[in-house]
Amino acid sequence: MGEGEVLVELGNGLARNIRIERIHMEQDAGKSIHDMDPNMSFVDLNRTGVCLMEIVSRPDMRSPEEAAAFVAKLRQIMRYLGTCDGNMQNGNMRADVNVSICRPGQYEKYQESQDFAHLGTRCEIKNMNSMRFIMQAIEVEARRQIAIVEAGGTVAQETRLYDVEKGETRSMRSKEEAHDYRYFPDPDLLPLEIEQAWVDEIAATLPELPDAKKSRFIADFGLSDYDASVLTADVESAAYFEAVAKGRNGKLAANWVINELFGRLKADDKDIADCPVTPAQLGGIIALISAETISGKIAKDLFEIVYSEGGDPAEIVEARGMKQVTDTGAIEAALDKIIADNPAQVEKAKVNPKLAGWFVGQVMKATGGKANPKAVNQLVAQKLGE
Repeated sequence: MGEGEVLVELGNGLARNIRIERIHMEQDAGKSIHDMDPNMSFVDLNRTGVCLMEIVSRPDMRSPEEAAAFVAKLRQIMRYLGTCDGNMQNGNMRADVNVSICRPGQYEKYQESQDFAHLGTRCEIKNMNSMRFIMQAIEVEARRQIAIVEAGGTVAQETRLYDVEKGETRSMRSKEEAHDYRYFPDPDLLPLEIEQAWVDEIAATLPELPDAKKSRFIADFGLSDYDASVLTADVESAAYFEAVAKGRNGKLAANWVINELFGRLKADDKDIADCPVTPAQLGGIIALISAETISGKIAKDLFEIVYSEGGDPAEIVEARGMKQVTDTGAIEAALDKIIADNPAQVEKAKVNPKLAGWFVGQVMKATGGKANPKAVNQLVAQKLGE
């Protein structure tokens, strides 16, 4: 298939377009297994004949981190499209990494001319099954090639394997060019002509891809670039957030999904698919905060109840008397008692207004965290300013 490109974000506002040279379909082959018996090898044919898609990039990556980011972005796109779950440990997605080195300035010459002669001889590292191993293997292989060149030797083009235990690459087989694969046209397969109308129909029905969704989240919900990136990292998280934020404060929803929900899921070693809190439940908590029915502190207590026990947030607040105290008379009475009991602290606060926060905390404590924080702050400022 034709060429394309993938925009890969590298952090700190940096991004790089990685060009796609081609995508082609293959059938999986048998796999040799050499570590099950010291005296013999086995052949695993379980995946033989299974269709697989190979995506070949151009040499546009210049560091282990960029290579891992590219594979991660491809996996994200595949998951959004529903074509692959991207589970690298189970072999559903793997990476063959080509590594070459060149002297300073040579890569820039390649960029100008697109002449591969400016790049070093490449070696392919087969079947990488994690982002961490991809980065480790590239680092190790690059250092191996640098050592060869600096010693006056020549890097031989070959296929290598990465030994995780030893932290080294080792030769698997030599390979000169693509003809070593013995590719040749199959006379029984006629050229496949795809009608443009079918291509256009598929393009029109594609789901929203991660970059487009991220841009929409920033525009529609007023999110920061970072928050939008976190929420669109996988399609399930994005769908969860959007359901929570629908018709509500987007920034508040993002804060609760990222900090409270994702934080708790990580602590419990769960992912969004195993989340015990539905979008409707979390949305209900956010609605109660926005309506000032509950304070932020009460909301966290309510979240724990919903996470552990389930239930409707509004009904729990009503049944357990968790509503925020908005009666300024009750708040003022609590504040007056605290002021009367702590004259020395009052004098200090009048000299240093920053100490007024102590009174806010004491009122919140006295009301079991139910007092409206805005009302408390206003009353404290009024009383201590007199």
